[in-house]
Amino acid sequence: MKRHDLILVGAGLANGLIALRLTKCHPTLDVRVIEAGPHAGGNHTWSFHQGDLSADQHAWIAPLVAHRWPGYEVRFPGFTRRLDSGYLSITSERFAEVLRRELGERLVTNTPVSQVNPQGVTLADGTELTAAAVIDGRGPERTPHLTVGFQSFVGQQWRLGAPHGLTRPVMMDATVDQQGGYRFVYSLPLDERTLLIEDTHYVDAADLEPSRARANIAAYAKRQGWLLDTLEREEHGHLPITLDGDIDAFWQAAQNQPTSGLRAGLFHATTGYSLPQAVALADAIAAQDRFDAASLFEVIEGFARRRWRQLGFFRMLNRMLFLAGQPDRRWQVMQRFYTLNDGLIERFYAGQPTLFDKARILSGKPPVPVREAIPAVLKQTPRLRAFKDE
Repeated sequence: MKRHDLILVGAGLANGLIALRLTKCHPTLDVRVIEAGPHAGGNHTWSFHQGDLSADQHAWIAPLVAHRWPGYEVRFPGFTRRLDSGYLSITSERFAEVLRRELGERLVTNTPVSQVNPQGVTLADGTELTAAAVIDGRGPERTPHLTVGFQSFVGQQWRLGAPHGLTRPVMMDATVDQQGGYRFVYSLPLDERTLLIEDTHYVDAADLEPSRARANIAAYAKRQGWLLDTLEREEHGHLPITLDGDIDAFWQAAQNQPTSGLRAGLFHATTGYSLPQAVALADAIAAQDRFDAASLFEVIEGFARRRWRQLGFFRMLNRMLFLAGQPDRRWQVMQRFYTLNDGLIERFYAGQPTLFDKARILSGKPPVPVREAIPAVLKQTPRLRAFKDE
């Protein structure tokens, strides 16, 4: 039985980035990536802000980037704003192409896995593989140790019958009917006649009905004057938005199994974006010189715990967004946020607000009722407990 140095289960964003980084930094390491689907990356679009990554990180992920824009736009009932902060996207198609080229036979697709442990994998056909370490990157697991809401969306990529007229993404158009929670439409102009249009909802439970979202997209396109011609693809997602949690219990439950991506709780607490943390984790793992299971678990757990501490302010904001005020008025929180200065907004998305930034976000007239905001901040709302009981 062949023993590998490292097996990565799942060829999603986090494990794919780890594999690419290790291939460059440790070319003699015997890495095997096992994916249940027909290709790496699934059916996703990962977007991020220029300020989310360092110059060195931008350099090494550059081959994966399919689209770049010099800025983006947001729209709210009270105003429209253009921000001149770079915005980038990686498509699953480009991601799969790069991994196939760079990893070659080290990437194995159409291979479901039935069991995973820190030093071994059992495939669905009964084949057993062993390694010095196994990293499980198969996406999020339900856990009683994290209290979450969701950013749920359906995205459709359309070829239009005429140019759409957008020169940069509309990251949030919250002028739409809120439908019982914070809702916005997200539009990425991929070329002059191709748009990715996402109907996005910040909701308490991951129960967005796809048929409703499709109808919303069609209605929005009609309102914008876009002539929908050919539907090229559709993607669905439920990004977790963390309100609270027990980080000690979360990692005790991992039972020394190295994990990555959403399974390791690594995502921006407020936006659900996971790419910046996936890039940083890949760098952290590639900087090691020991790749046994115990060493990698220690590195990943330590990395995730540091990020958890850094994102405490965001979890407090999330409780205000989800638990204070009426759900169909949640847009007021984001509208107020986008009146702040460009640098603060960029640092917020990068997960690196300064103390002054935090004070500025919380100062002034609150966009939610104080009598409801205070219990949410102090974790004293019954709805917070209900999330934990689900």
